[in-house]
Parts: sequence; C-alpha cells; structure tokens
Amino acid sequence: MKRKLDLVIISDVHLGTYGSRADQLKLYLKSIKPKTLVLNGDFIDIWQFRKSYFPKSHLKVIKQVMEMAKSGTKIVYITGNHDEMLRKFTDIKIGNFELCNKKILEFADGKKAWIFHGDIFDLSVQHSKWIAKLGGHGYDLLILINVLINWILERLGKEKYSLSKKIKSSVKKAVSHVSNFEDTAIELAIEQGYDYVICGHIHQPQKRQVDTENGSTMYLNSGDWIENLTALEYHKGSWELYHHTDVKIDKNSDSEEVMQLNLNELIKEVTAPDKKV
Repeated sequence: MKRKLDLVIISDVHLGTYGSRADQLKLYLKSIKPKTLVLNGDFIDIWQFRKSYFPKSHLKVIKQVMEMAKSGTKIVYITGNHDEMLRKFTDIKIGNFELCNKKILEFADGKKAWIFHGDIFDLSVQHSKWIAKLGGHGYDLLILINVLINWILERLGKEKYSLSKKIKSSVKKAVSHVSNFEDTAIELAIEQGYDYVICGHIHQPQKRQVDTENGSTMYLNSGDWIENLTALEYHKGSWELYHHTDVKIDKNSDSEEVMQLNLNELIKEVTAPDKKV
C-alpha cells in the first residue's frame, strides 16, 4: 500500500548521467502518494545531456512522475543550475504541473516554507560557469569509477565505498563551502520570516532547527539521488528526512514498457484537470 503524504521534496536526481540512481528513485515514487511533489532542481541534467546516454530506467522515472500528476499529485518543478535552460519558461502552470525558480508554501498551521535549489549562493556557478560544468563532468566520471569499485567490493563481500564523500570530507574548502551555503540560507530565511528554508544543490541531506538572536528557522536539504538516496517528507505538521534502502534490482525481470516521450503526450499527461487526493 502506498504511503499517503502531504508533501515530498526531492532534488539532484541528475537524470541523464551515469551516477543517477533512477531505478531506486522509481521504486520510491511508486511507494508514495503525496498531495504535492516538489522536484527541487537538477532533476534532468541538461548540462551533461548526451544523446548516447539516456537509459530506459531514467525514462521510467519521468513516466512515473507524469502518472502521479495524472492521478492528482501536484508537481512543482523548481529549476536548478544543471537544468537552468528551463528558466526561460518558468512561472507557468499547466494542470497539475508548475515550473518555477522558487516556491513559497503556507501550511495549515500558518507556517511558511521557502523552497529553492540553492545555486544562487554558489559563486562558481554564477561567475565561472565553465568551471562548474567541468566539475560536473569530473564528478560524473568519479561516480562511474566508484560504481566499478563497488561492484568489485560487493563480490568480495565488502561494504560499499563512496569516493566523492571521502574527498568532500577531507577537503577543507569543500567543507567550508557547505557550511557557508547553509549559513547564508538560514540567515536569509530568518530575515524574511520563513519557518522553513529548503534547498538542494550541495547533495548534503540535512534537517535541523536553528535558533539565533535574530529569530529561528528549520533548515532542510533534500540531499540527492546519486549517493545519499534521500527525500524530505512532510505529513500532518511533521518533517522527516527519508533515507531509501538500496534495493537490488533484477534488470532482466523488468518488462515494463516505456512509452515514447513526445510533446503531445507530455502535455496530455500534465494538463489533466486537478483531482482531489
């Protein structure tokens, strides 16, 4: 039975890259029935998109999201830096689908959430985009190498190992970047009077209440679907940071057909009249 939730937020899926764990994300999406699903940036990696690599498992995630929209879930797609090309089309609503750069949600208890991807705080993205893109390709290669290493470790009966997490935790500059990012988001949220500030971008899942002399807010980060496999879930006034259990999937037994995606089918799916959940 699907878990009913008020709100689910995922980010940094990076469909179209080798590191994306689309198969695991599809399992998660099929297990839930949220009233609203927020895709908080970098859902499709347009920066690194290549015609030679967009496997069926990635298409199935898109299909699953479309089916959720058709069944009544409101889909909010917030743009990130890797899918920034979509920003020229933002602030549109078509049926159960909304495309925007940021979203402010007000809950039944009167509390407000400020949701955005977070790349606006990243100077390397704003001022040296080519460096950021180069780094993205390097990260994708690192993940691909890591897949090979974990394949070997699994057959030796050893635990999996994350190269990128090890590198990030050992490089002081990376640690400082994450800290500065979080501090900036928190300060601005308190200044603007938001009860929750919700980001993605840095691939670091987080949930913590912050109290300062200027006020308080809860900082939440949805992590990613490359290494952490995390999502934020809100239901009946409570936030949970969901960690997906890595499930072994028999690719040969997956006989589900994948429809050919085209513009007409996409519009038909997401422009269905709103339904009550």
